[in-house]
Amino acid sequence: MSRAHSYLSDEPEACINCHIMSPYYDTWQHSSHRNYAHCNDCHVPQNNVISKFYFKAADGLYHSAVFTAHAEPQSIRPRDPSYTVIMNNCIRCHEHLNTAMVNTGRISFKDTKKGEGKACWDCHTDVPHTKVSNISSSPNSLAPMPKSPVPNWLKNSIK
Repeated sequence: MSRAHSYLSDEPEACINCHIMSPYYDTWQHSSHRNYAHCNDCHVPQNNVISKFYFKAADGLYHSAVFTAHAEPQSIRPRDPSYTVIMNNCIRCHEHLNTAMVNTGRISFKDTKKGEGKACWDCHTDVPHTKVSNISSSPNSLAPMPKSPVPNWLKNSIK
């Protein structure tokens, strides 16, 4: 029922297996990033396949424990390891802009925690999720329902 196999893909629809992610999916769906970046492009490391799947597994286990215990907060925010990954991926995709055009260079999320710079989202507050403050702020979010895990042959045998 968890559709665990879907998390091996890079499909954004995998993220909405948990209904709490629907507003985030919906705001991404209406963002400028939709045509260029999926959830994993921003939210998991891109340096190699091992760190990518290790991070996905560790983060996924954390999320499943929180959701199973119904301990999710009303307002979801990344933890520091996720913020680090997200900022590294902003810089990775926008490296030319950061180094050649606006000359901000490359700083880390750790630097921002020490007050030695700003995180990308400190200025770019609406990218790519806009301001989803909590799950109640988007009650009419239109995200596609995940596909049923019940195989068609079983559905047809019940009719």
